[in-house]
Amino acid sequence: YMQISYRTVLHRPLRRAKRRWVITTLELEEEDQGPFPKFVGELFNDMSHNMSLIYLISGPGVDEYPEIGLFSIEDHRNGRVYVHRPVDRETTPSFMVYFDVVDRLTRKVMDNSLIFNIRIGDVNDHAPQFPEKEFNISVEENHPAGQPIFQILAVDLDEENTPNSQVLYFLISQTPSLKESGFQIDRTSGEIRLSGCLDYETAPRFTLLVGAKDLGEPPLTSTATVHVNVQEGNNHRPTFTRENYRIQISEGCTSQSVLRLLVQDGDLPFTSAWRVKFRILNGNEEGHFDIFTDPETNEGILNVIKPLDYETHPVRSLVITVENEELLFPCEGGQVRGPVGAAASATVSVQVMDANDPPAFHPRSFVVSELDGARPGIQLGIFNATDPDRAASRIRYKLAYDPAHWVTIDELSGTVTTRQQIDRESPYVNDSFYVIIAHAVDDGLPPQTGTGTLMLFLSDVNDNAPALHPHSRYVEVCESALNETLLLQAEDGDLEPYADPFTFELDKSWESEGDTWKLGENRGWSVELLMLRSLPPGNYSVPLLIRDKQGLSQKQTVHVRVCFCPEGVMCVEPSVAVTGTGLLVGTLAPPCAAFMILAATLLFLLRCYFLSKVRPRSSEEGQQTLIVYNDESKAISSQVVESNGQVQRAFPPAVHAPAGGLPFLSCTQTLCALVWWCFLPDWSVSFQRPENRS
Repeated sequence: YMQISYRTVLHRPLRRAKRRWVITTLELEEEDQGPFPKFVGELFNDMSHNMSLIYLISGPGVDEYPEIGLFSIEDHRNGRVYVHRPVDRETTPSFMVYFDVVDRLTRKVMDNSLIFNIRIGDVNDHAPQFPEKEFNISVEENHPAGQPIFQILAVDLDEENTPNSQVLYFLISQTPSLKESGFQIDRTSGEIRLSGCLDYETAPRFTLLVGAKDLGEPPLTSTATVHVNVQEGNNHRPTFTRENYRIQISEGCTSQSVLRLLVQDGDLPFTSAWRVKFRILNGNEEGHFDIFTDPETNEGILNVIKPLDYETHPVRSLVITVENEELLFPCEGGQVRGPVGAAASATVSVQVMDANDPPAFHPRSFVVSELDGARPGIQLGIFNATDPDRAASRIRYKLAYDPAHWVTIDELSGTVTTRQQIDRESPYVNDSFYVIIAHAVDDGLPPQTGTGTLMLFLSDVNDNAPALHPHSRYVEVCESALNETLLLQAEDGDLEPYADPFTFELDKSWESEGDTWKLGENRGWSVELLMLRSLPPGNYSVPLLIRDKQGLSQKQTVHVRVCFCPEGVMCVEPSVAVTGTGLLVGTLAPPCAAFMILAATLLFLLRCYFLSKVRPRSSEEGQQTLIVYNDESKAISSQVVESNGQVQRAFPPAVHAPAGGLPFLSCTQTLCALVWWCFLPDWSVSFQRPENRS
């Protein structure tokens, strides 16, 4: 059917006081199949009694979008309205159409426009539609019954708030169908709820076929599939396969994997709901055992981490519990309970097997005080050890650690006695303690050994005089550094009160040092040494007298080297100055040597030639007086010294022999020496008879 509402629109001033439209019943349903054009209603204006009128129609559905040519007036002389094709209400639920009347002769509008709001009558032509054909959801295994797990909604495009668009939901099927695990759906809201408990191990996945229908005539229906994936949870309690275990363990030793405890769990393997953790609830107060889980088998592995003692506890009872890593939510009476903290337990009875235990020292370690420098024969202490297995066992004592070989131990009584003088300054003494370790050996099979320790504390005595620190015994100072401060440090092998602060004095028995050296500020463990006057380079000794806090003194000598400092800061070794020359000489030495050998040979031949030309002198001439040939030259003067009637010739002036070694001769100097030696008798000097010769 078609519902029509109308109102008039004022286009021009009214000409008459009373005008009205007459509307007959108009009926139009959506999706009407015709035949077309189909009459839907008729309009009438009362002005048609006085004049000839023409009816006109316009607006959406006629000459405007959303649809054009849907409505028309076939005979303009009357107001009969026709529809030309089916109408979809869901596409266009209504049309606003304009009707007018005009004079047939003048074509003038005779009345106000009539506006029709044509609403298309709804029919149930749309079934409810789900947004998707299939849904995948996940739900925890411990999801409580009665609580929604998912809401599914369908949309009906028919007219709202009518039976055609009202949707009801229903569950068509569930796969697998389990009595203890079911699903329900709310008819109006579409909420899917769980009834009972889920069990992943029984059914990890469910498929639900859900239907939706409207209330139209006839009702239309559609379906959707919901896949429910169950997420594994902890709903199975782990249990021991046995409730009681009995094991035997030897005393005095640790052991791994003394027992493996098997458990069962119905949850999915290798998940947190399946993995278990063990705990020793009772019987392990002293910490002798621990237990951990094998990650592959889920077994509990019991270990002995601290040796057991048969004599103390020959039998032990352990209570071990097991629970999952994840909290437990068990299903009871169709309802999920939890979380539950109670754990399964098992009892392990441990029988300790007797073994030969090593002797035990009482106490295991003790401290003895003695004065430094104790003489041989002094009793320091007594080791006391007993056999925990047998009171009458024979125990022998022996030294295990005595690095300085200061003591002896009685094999039967354990008495420790000094056999050498004790020195607290020994390198084996650490912070005044000297450690002595003894062993006690029983007569069991096999023999067992216990260990005891004696801590010997050595009280200090003043048996060490202070002395200079090694780096203060030899010092250097530049010859130009007058009043430079040298810091001298002292040390003492004794402890307080037999050590610093020290007293430093110059040894007055060396009176010559008083005007050369002076002591400056005393800092308790060091003193300043000052040089009062400049000294030539060389080595000097400064005697000191050093006293400790109790007056024990010792003479020490400071060796001071006064040296040449080119830059005024650091001493330079003599060998450094000729380093560059030495490198050059090393390079030129081979060619110089060859040249000198050749020159010496030639000069020797020349000397022999000239000597053969000289007239021999008479032996009667006796002693001769040396006359200097060039007595004005001081740079190259040569001397022949008369000693016991013999003539001695000195080195030529160009050759210098430094003290303490042979002269350094260059190639040129060597040639000069050879020439001097070859020709001196003939060219350099002359001999005359003395005036008083007989």
